[in-house]
Amino acid sequence: MDQQEQSSAPSKMGRPSVGESLSRGKDALGNVAAGAMSDASSDLDALRSDLASLKNTLARFMTEAGGEAAKSAREVSSSMAGHVGDTASDLADRGARFAATTGDQAKTFAGEIEAFARRNPLGALAGAVAVGFIIGLWGRRS
Repeated sequence: MDQQEQSSAPSKMGRPSVGESLSRGKDALGNVAAGAMSDASSDLDALRSDLASLKNTLARFMTEAGGEAAKSAREVSSSMAGHVGDTASDLADRGARFAATTGDQAKTFAGEIEAFARRNPLGALAGAVAVGFIIGLWGRRS
């Protein structure tokens, strides 16, 4: 037997030779490495798919969040405009009532002065002269 036949044939005690063991180990490592590469490739594909799905979900979420934020801003601005409008209307009503009350009081005061002037014409004339004199003094000082 030559060297190669001895290495490929089992030894006398039924144990494989070192060459056969190395060859089987090499084949087993190759098979394990190929399986690991296949598993890693499928895991990588699954990870890519998950990342793409996550990206789409996040994009949808951001679009919806932006829409909701715009809707909320419109609702808040509409509500604020309503409150401002109500407040402005209330202030305008109060101002109108104040002006009407002041006008009524001025008319009443003018009516009382007129009635006083009709009852006491010399007193009214003296009062008018006194007011004119005071206004003239203030005019000179300015």
